[in-house]
Amino acid sequence: MNEMSELIPLVALLRYGSYRNSQMKLRQRLTSGEMPSEIIREEAEQQRLLDQAYKDIQHWLSSGENPLSWLDSDYPQQLRDVHDFPPIIFTRGNLKKLDQGICIVGSRKAGPQAISATRQIAYILVHSGWTVVSGLAKGIDAAAHAETLRLHGRTVAVIGNGIDQTYPKENTELQREIEASGLTLSQFWPGSSPTKFSFPIRNAVMSAYASATIIVSAEEKSGTRHQARQAVAHGRPLVISGSVYEDTSWGRRLVDDASILSAVAYSPEEAVQQAMEMTRLTQSGFPA
Repeated sequence: MNEMSELIPLVALLRYGSYRNSQMKLRQRLTSGEMPSEIIREEAEQQRLLDQAYKDIQHWLSSGENPLSWLDSDYPQQLRDVHDFPPIIFTRGNLKKLDQGICIVGSRKAGPQAISATRQIAYILVHSGWTVVSGLAKGIDAAAHAETLRLHGRTVAVIGNGIDQTYPKENTELQREIEASGLTLSQFWPGSSPTKFSFPIRNAVMSAYASATIIVSAEEKSGTRHQARQAVAHGRPLVISGSVYEDTSWGRRLVDDASILSAVAYSPEEAVQQAMEMTRLTQSGFPA
């Protein structure tokens, strides 16, 4: 369901208006109870911005995109709960307002042992009734999605580009399969290409969407560390594999910090068990 009367001014503010580069300020106003239809009145060219936003939304809808604002009743609850929620998201596939998932992430250049561990983690999660969340990147992400699809489980891909774009190109068919049975989600405008900045931003949504994050493999300067930091910032449980704990200073720092809900695991079974147990400490309503 799209609350068009508020979606149009929200798109106008974020895409063309004063909040193009300051989403945080707009989030603060939204959470304080102000409505986009009120805030847009402050814009000097209010009607022009609204007209442009209306044309964009009509185009997105006709092209199969599904724009949802933070104010929509269908907006995922787990994203609504974090301080840095994306004001607008785009989805393709089967959207669930309450979707209990665990995120599996790791290196794009993962070796056979890490890929095997990823598949085992996905297997356990699917058979335990959880959604597998990942980022559709090469390596660990692709293995997590593909194994979940093979097992006829639910998987959600949070991507770092427009919902109508595919990256990397070799995962195009995988993305289509996810959209057919699961969900693809993006916070970026349709047509947007990936950038080195978009992936860390994507990690925030990926962390927020999942109930916990399992990091299978990563190096000292791996982009995966952004996911770890976001999980901590959101108060989501974090499980780091033994190899990541031993090979990265940030992995050891996060696990050894008693104020952080984190753990180290030395097997796929232990990783899933740790993630589930810590999730039980933070919320209810998880799969039995």
